[in-house]
Amino acid sequence: MFVCVPRITSAEGTIIVVGDSLSSGYGLQNESSWVQILQDRLNAEDYGYELINASVPGDTSSGGLARLPRLLEAHSPVMVIIELGGNDGLRGQPVQQLRENLREMIRLVQAVGALPIILGIQIPPNYGSVYTSNFAAIYPQLSTEFNVPLVEFLMQGVALNPGLMQADGIHPNEKGNEIMMDNVWMVLEGLL
Repeated sequence: MFVCVPRITSAEGTIIVVGDSLSSGYGLQNESSWVQILQDRLNAEDYGYELINASVPGDTSSGGLARLPRLLEAHSPVMVIIELGGNDGLRGQPVQQLRENLREMIRLVQAVGALPIILGIQIPPNYGSVYTSNFAAIYPQLSTEFNVPLVEFLMQGVALNPGLMQADGIHPNEKGNEIMMDNVWMVLEGLL
């Protein structure tokens, strides 16, 4: 799928990451999270962006939506990376609710002139194949609807690989976070 999106017009500014435990670095030292690895890369390559990691372990799309207006006001970002939905899916919340929450987050980000990026999430088939496929389809649908960049699956190359996961089997280890950062970078680099 190809979505034509605008590049960021400034070479500096703030990028907010609104996510859950996958982005907060759950179970890791701070420097090992994919968000911190991304900040290190931006610094090493002399991009003038500061990342604000506003990710909260256990957060749902409802929680992210509730926090977003204050984050936008406080930080005036040029970009917002949205990584939410995994906890919605693990709790079996309605797919339509997730879609509407993410849709409203995208609208809020665009309303302040920032660029949203969606990080796609997939969940185990605990609630059946229909729920799982409807869940996974939300992210590309919203990317197309709003013409915004999409990382199709944040955990591509990490999920289901025990060597890249922590002992809980849910959260990636340091090496897994490096791969997740690479997955994000493949989309982000072309926008900077």
